[in-house]
Amino acid sequence: MIVSGIKRLLLGAVPLVTLLLVWQGAALLLDSSNFPSVQQVFVSLHTHLFAGDMLHHLLVTLLRVLLSFTIAMLLGVLIGIMMGAFPRLNQAGDSLLVIALNVPALVTIMLCYVWFGLVEAAAIAAVAINKIPTVVVMVREGARVVDQDLLDVAKVFQVSPLRYFFKVYLPQLYPFIMASARSGLSLIWKIVLVVELLGRSDGVGFQLGTYFQFFDISSILAYTLAFAAIILVIEGLIMRPLDRFIARGGYHGQS
Repeated sequence: MIVSGIKRLLLGAVPLVTLLLVWQGAALLLDSSNFPSVQQVFVSLHTHLFAGDMLHHLLVTLLRVLLSFTIAMLLGVLIGIMMGAFPRLNQAGDSLLVIALNVPALVTIMLCYVWFGLVEAAAIAAVAINKIPTVVVMVREGARVVDQDLLDVAKVFQVSPLRYFFKVYLPQLYPFIMASARSGLSLIWKIVLVVELLGRSDGVGFQLGTYFQFFDISSILAYTLAFAAIILVIEGLIMRPLDRFIARGGYHGQS
């Protein structure tokens, strides 16, 4: 098992190493300050991390990601279940859902800041509003294809409402919820950066905007790599194991 794990790790590292080599070669070939080498970016990363305030900005952005992600998942799952379970509600809300899916994220962010001010609540709301529709769509489709026979059996055996929902109904939606969570994490952190760029005074997005004004490409890439690394850790330590657990049906637990 250890050997196979090492093999998977090495196999996954091949594309990354290839990218770094191509990047370094291109930087040497172009010899431009607008295309820093891998070494320059990692030196900048080390400087910001240990001699600057990168850690503070990373934590601030990560907190915003987690808050908006949690809000979007809770509301999205709730609305998705309701629309999937009640056809009339789905018919009434489908047009609004299509509109919400196609409103540009930038518009939502600007409106939230104009209506609610340049405050933290507006930033979190803007990010969550942009993510909720995609969660609703995925969960709604899952709610439409639940095993009705299994639900009928639970009713015949007079399963309590709470047990019916959490042990019979909701587990059938876990794969759909997990899919929306994994896709949503990658989307939300990008939107958070835009929110911070436009209206916050801290966070990775704010720092990227500052370094852009000085054309400090090394710092921009250093911050990007740092936060991307955090997302990869979350994906590897939480999302993937949870996805495999759900794929094995481990969420059913014991009766």
